[in-house]
Amino acid sequence: MTTDDKQKKDQEFISNTEIEWVKDLQFIAKYDLPKTKELLMDEPPQLGGSGEGPNASRVLASAVGDCLSASLLFCLTKSRVPVKDLKTNVKTRVARNDENLLRVQEIDVEIKIHLEDASQTEKTKRCQELYEKYCIVTDSIRNGININVNVDIK
Repeated sequence: MTTDDKQKKDQEFISNTEIEWVKDLQFIAKYDLPKTKELLMDEPPQLGGSGEGPNASRVLASAVGDCLSASLLFCLTKSRVPVKDLKTNVKTRVARNDENLLRVQEIDVEIKIHLEDASQTEKTKRCQELYEKYCIVTDSIRNGININVNVDIK
């Protein structure tokens, strides 16, 4: 095993999320992190839910926005660029495909950053070139993710 292969294997991990049905179209997502709170997920009223929590497409949008924001902030922090404020807005377009099924068609992400020292904008250019590459979620979605599904009905 080469050093690169060993490094890749050392970085590999598996996370576990348990989804438990509550009622109607509500589910609780439970994570394998002891300090992480559960997440109530629900469909919006127009899709038959009560809208008491985000639905899967909103959670996906949150994951993309969070991952991009965290990757950019990590890079800026490593580059010693103090950030005063960072806000991210994610717009997700859901529309029907050729089979008339609703699908996430597009995700637009806008990240607004206010630096402690506005004169350091030159130092941010390298991070702006790199950060998307390090966002696990965004790059995985862009390149496609293998999803294996097994249904066990008893």
